Amino acid sequence: MTSHEETAASAATSRSGKPRRKALPLWQETILLVVIALVLALVVKTFLVQAFWIPSGSMEDTLQVDDRILVQKVSYWTGEPQRGDVVVFDDPGDWLGAGYEEEAGPAQKVLSVFGLFPTGGHLVKRVIGVGGDRVVCCDAQGRLQVNGVSIDEPYVPDPAATADARFDVVVPEGRLWLMGDNRGNSTDSRAHQGGPGGGFISTDAVLGKAWVVVWPLKRAGSAGSDHAPFADVPDPG
Repeated sequence: MTSHEETAASAATSRSGKPRRKALPLWQETILLVVIALVLALVVKTFLVQAFWIPSGSMEDTLQVDDRILVQKVSYWTGEPQRGDVVVFDDPGDWLGAGYEEEAGPAQKVLSVFGLFPTGGHLVKRVIGVGGDRVVCCDAQGRLQVNGVSIDEPYVPDPAATADARFDVVVPEGRLWLMGDNRGNSTDSRAHQGGPGGGFISTDAVLGKAWVVVWPLKRAGSAGSDHAPFADVPDPG
């Protein structure tokens, strides 16, 4: 065997004496990497973070129309939504209305499956009451009351609009009372008291907590969850 042949033979053998595996062709490597990336994206979307877009002005000024947000799911792995959380949830069946259609093309819908395109078809509101809470509208100053404590809400652009719809409800266990920050332009729990579920949303319908605004860049930052206004609210009962 010539020295050239010896070199070639040694190159085909690992240091342990086992034959080396042949490298995959470039096109196969590319397909494999794409598949791995999509699987990882699907895992991230399912368990960690998902992208959504804001279709309406019901959460202004906290969230604007066409904002792109990331929703994190880690907070609810072992816990439940808290008062003041801004949450994204599945439409319970009648909140969006029969005429709603998600504005996305076929390619965008495929990308949304893997969390690579902001998803529509969901709703975003703020948690006002959790299981057992009594939520009342309103006190003499037009503020919400939760378990007898009046709430000053700095995220509401027009506090006077809060009193437009009067109610006195007790939130069932495992349910949430949700309201938009733009009280004069939000079809939320108040508007669905006479429908299925009585305006309450199951905690199982919550996909996660709004985390950050990522687009447009000039609005990048917190998605607006605020627990401070509810700090003095006692436990239910």
